[in-house]
Amino acid sequence: MMHAMEVRTEINYPNTSPEQVFALGMDPAFRAAVCEATHATDFDVDISENDDGSASVTVNRTMPADLPDLAKKFMGDTVHVVQTEMWSAPNESGARTADLTISIKGQPAKMVGAIFLESIGDAARMRIAGNIKVSIPFVGKTIEGEVAKGIIAAAAKEQETGIAWLSAHK
Repeated sequence: MMHAMEVRTEINYPNTSPEQVFALGMDPAFRAAVCEATHATDFDVDISENDDGSASVTVNRTMPADLPDLAKKFMGDTVHVVQTEMWSAPNESGARTADLTISIKGQPAKMVGAIFLESIGDAARMRIAGNIKVSIPFVGKTIEGEVAKGIIAAAAKEQETGIAWLSAHK
């Protein structure tokens, strides 16, 4: 059986509802701000909201490969990351889930997981969970670890950007 690395992280927004966080995620200007905050050198955001309340988001971005030299040999100096989120309509409590896929174009590297958006007291929380699989002999495990670190760091940047964005746009 091929191994995969589990990654879990969360983004917390104090004094914010899941509706507000979802609206934030549907804002192309906010998604662009997150791309810039995570040092993407080039990016493209495609968002479509459906009449039933569901939505899909695709973010394509070119990132500097923040990887050990061994991994860079395989991946190159930049990585083209494609992030896809397929959001459900909200349930009675306003909570939503999204199927999440993050892949690296041209590389056997992918994370498949989910995002859970829910309210916790007077805060909104996005829990991100998934499995990363890099099918490169010998260095796959190392690269999975680096991809996991990158996803967790990007989530932290998104939280920082989101909290600043919400307070500036209230």
